[in-house]
Amino acid sequence: MNLSKGAEGVEPEINLTSLIDVVLLLLVFFMITTSFVQESQIGIRLPEASSVGPAQVLDERISIAVTAQGTYLVNGRALVDNRAATLEAALSKVAPDFSPTAIIVSADAKASHQAVVTAMDTAGKLGYLEISISTVGAQ
Repeated sequence: MNLSKGAEGVEPEINLTSLIDVVLLLLVFFMITTSFVQESQIGIRLPEASSVGPAQVLDERISIAVTAQGTYLVNGRALVDNRAATLEAALSKVAPDFSPTAIIVSADAKASHQAVVTAMDTAGKLGYLEISISTVGAQ
């Protein structure tokens, strides 16, 4: 069995051009389709929970942030005051039809219990059935 070079003496070569094209195409695809979640720009220290379940992927979400001073932010926008009527008007304005929408309440750990209950009660009055409270895992 003769394993020497072929009669012409040409060694096979691997063309990497198509491989590089595919890798760059995948890179561009992932850069375009990736979405980065932007947390609110205010400093909210979330309460800790000992057991954190897997996060659910929701199509539409409304977030209510409660600061340590008791002010409300609906989808990152501050309200003029911290009354329940103002929060109700803001929630009605953000999502007129609430059927597929869930509400996530992110309250500062130092926020009063009354402010969080007011946010949840207001959402319940508007007919929202899926109300979640955002926490961070214990470290």
